Amino acid sequence: MASVLVASNRGPVSYTLGEDGTLDARRGGGGLVSGLSAVDSQDSLWVCAALGAGDREAVRRGVAEPGVRMLAIDPDVYADAYNGIANSVLWFLHHHLYEIPREPVFDAEFRRRWESYRAYNRAFAEALAEAADDGAAVLVQDYHLALVPGQLRELRPDLRIGHFTHTPWASSEYLRMLPEEVREELVWGMLGADELGFHTWSWAFSFLNGAHIDSATGVTTPLSPTGTPWRGVDHMKWGAPRRSTRLRVHPLGVDGEELRALAHRPEVDERLARLREEVGDRLTIVRVDRTELSKNILRGLLAYRELLTVHPEWRGRVVHLASAYPSRQDLEAYRSYTAAVSELAEEINAEFGTADWQPVLVSVQDDFTRSLAVYRMADVALVNPVRDGMNLVAKEIPVVSEAGCALVLSDQAGAYTELREDALTVNPFDVSATAEALHTALSMPAAERADRTKRLAVAATALPPQRWFLDQLEALTTPPEE
Repeated sequence: MASVLVASNRGPVSYTLGEDGTLDARRGGGGLVSGLSAVDSQDSLWVCAALGAGDREAVRRGVAEPGVRMLAIDPDVYADAYNGIANSVLWFLHHHLYEIPREPVFDAEFRRRWESYRAYNRAFAEALAEAADDGAAVLVQDYHLALVPGQLRELRPDLRIGHFTHTPWASSEYLRMLPEEVREELVWGMLGADELGFHTWSWAFSFLNGAHIDSATGVTTPLSPTGTPWRGVDHMKWGAPRRSTRLRVHPLGVDGEELRALAHRPEVDERLARLREEVGDRLTIVRVDRTELSKNILRGLLAYRELLTVHPEWRGRVVHLASAYPSRQDLEAYRSYTAAVSELAEEINAEFGTADWQPVLVSVQDDFTRSLAVYRMADVALVNPVRDGMNLVAKEIPVVSEAGCALVLSDQAGAYTELREDALTVNPFDVSATAEALHTALSMPAAERADRTKRLAVAATALPPQRWFLDQLEALTTPPEE
């Protein structure tokens, strides 16, 4: 039994099955792993899904890391829940990515997949209910598990339940695209929590605005108490006691000391030396993203092409270092987007490149060492998502950049709220304005760039992962009247 529990789709450890049948465990990193380390491991448990063959074999054999429980969910149910709903519906809703004339389409196949999503969430709720001590604190993570708080509340009303959404939350207009019964199930699932956490008030208010329900299921009323660091929703499902769910904001930052140590390992030094040899004394515009539709990589490349067209003085004097990690390649929309990134980069190189200058150096592979190297050599950082829960890259690059970098930042990134004063902010859809921001950034005096970078780094490290986690835990276990 555990007094502090975390639930997430991906856990802190993964297993690889060797050809000889051996299992190799690899420990992951990130904010949750760092945060949970602050809690006594004997009193904590992380519940996650078995994601691959190695994970499932570990579950079958009863292999378990201390403090971790993996759930071997039926692969077909998992595929429907993860790709069919979480990544193909909820992600698109929250990031406003639908091509409206064609999608979404909520038909019988969608409803079959939604049943799998419900079953997937139910597996987590049952595992948490079974493992939690009386009155335990449960921190549920992200849109994959949006129904867990409500399901867990029904099973264990004694628990303190929190949910943190790492993405934006859909506007009420987008949320109402969902069939009414599905929208209500989603909202009620979230309202099973005592605390709902978001990266910014923009996303919290989006939830608040879309949480209006007055139906045969129950009734909800938004709350905005004066003098408190939270908002909330007062609600009552018919047949259950009236409750309130508080909304809070926890903007995740970076661990500056750990990031700098990673960025100065010998293998990063070696990669940096090779890149500097390739780039020469030219200025650099850096971006590091997954080839995720919301990251807006294509418009970023179009802005770079317009920069070279409108400001030809930069030709031969700047290189765009783009790291684009392949993402969700089992979905056609993502495969075609990844291909389009490579094709556009090749077009720019063909149009402007010379015998001794390649305008774009793009890496379409998962290469963390290269990413850290380009962080260090960044003169300009381009972070222009169309909609993003936080975007830690915008915080990481200023922490690591050696000469100081000018940050060109979308006003739709969650990080915009904290970094806007020292960034050059842009409308992510405005290619021309982004091109001009790149020109301003490249033209910025080195002293100003360095000063801005110092202030950006301070803001970026204000709430490191461990503190971010503990803040949520403390908020969850603090009585409402306090």
